[in-house]
Amino acid sequence: MTNTNYFLYARKSTDVEDKQVRSIEDQLAVLRVLARQEGLTIVEEFVEKQSAKMPDRPVFNEMMEQIEKGEAQGIVCWKLDRLARNPIDAARVQWFLQQSVILHIKTNDRTTMLY
Repeated sequence: MTNTNYFLYARKSTDVEDKQVRSIEDQLAVLRVLARQEGLTIVEEFVEKQSAKMPDRPVFNEMMEQIEKGEAQGIVCWKLDRLARNPIDAARVQWFLQQSVILHIKTNDRTTMLY
C-alpha cells in the first residue's frame, strides 16, 4: 500500500475475561515488527486501557477523528476485536472501510481491505 499512513492501535481491557490478551507492551512490540516487515509507515501509536464493550472510548475516538481528517488511511492492531466489541464502534470502522476513509487494517493474523 504505497502512500498509506497507518496508526498503530493497542488496547488491553481491564476486564477479567480479557486476561488472555497479550499485554500492551507485547502487542506494541509484535505490531512494530509486523509493520516494519510489511513496509507500513506508522505515523502515530495509540494505546488504550479500557474495555471496548461500550462506545465512547476516548483514545479510539481520537484515532478515528484523525483518520477522518486524512492523517492516516490504515490501522495496525493485534486483532479486530481490539478495535471494536460493540456495534456502534464496529459500524464506524465498517463505514470508514466502505467509504474508503480506511483503506487497510492489518492485524497480527489477517488483512482487511476496503470493500
